[in-house]
Amino acid sequence: MAKNRKFGALLWVTLLSAAFCSTIKAQSYYEETPRTFYGGLLAGTNFTQIDGDNFAGYHKVGFNVGGIVYTKFADHFAGSMEILFSQKGSRAHQMQRSNHAQFNILKYNIDLNYAEVPVMLNYFDKKRAHAGAGFSYSQLISSKEVVVVDNPAQLGPVDFENDYPFKKYDVNFLLGGGLRLYKGLFLNLRFQYSLVPIREKIHPELGRAEQYSNLYVLRLMYLFGTEDKPY
Repeated sequence: MAKNRKFGALLWVTLLSAAFCSTIKAQSYYEETPRTFYGGLLAGTNFTQIDGDNFAGYHKVGFNVGGIVYTKFADHFAGSMEILFSQKGSRAHQMQRSNHAQFNILKYNIDLNYAEVPVMLNYFDKKRAHAGAGFSYSQLISSKEVVVVDNPAQLGPVDFENDYPFKKYDVNFLLGGGLRLYKGLFLNLRFQYSLVPIREKIHPELGRAEQYSNLYVLRLMYLFGTEDKPY
């Protein structure tokens, strides 16, 4: 609970900072009035899987919400930083045999909640679309793993939280872009992949030891101060 309160306070500070940055006069790609800093809000969906859990496909759906601040430092380039609440994990979409055919896995869910800070370098074209690449650091807030099998005796008693814990952090490579839809509203698509394993130990019947987060993010982004400016 303490972690959740700390993250909630940090997220509110970021959102207020994003709104405040929209009033600072400097340079911007989106406005006639020059700006250096401009900020906004993000809300969308993660489509995620975990490489190494024997279940392929982006069947786990989670929230991706937070705030963003851009900083321009060249004619077509700007850096960006976000603070997000991001849900990752995995969902089984069909029955799967265990690694050594000891039992059938009927249900397999992994829910991971992170506080995430992405930092990116973005290129903007003349039509205000942009693309970028970067990295993110995520701090694990909570984790939950649920496994249902047809022969529990073969699985044995398992304490996933203590026996096969997820790391407290995740580091991702990011690649994405944005397209202006209308005034201050933008559509954002991103791919990201873990650079380090999110855990390095798992029950031998349920997957391989090293596992990685693999996800696509689809979001709407609203930038303050661009509402009355033409495309």
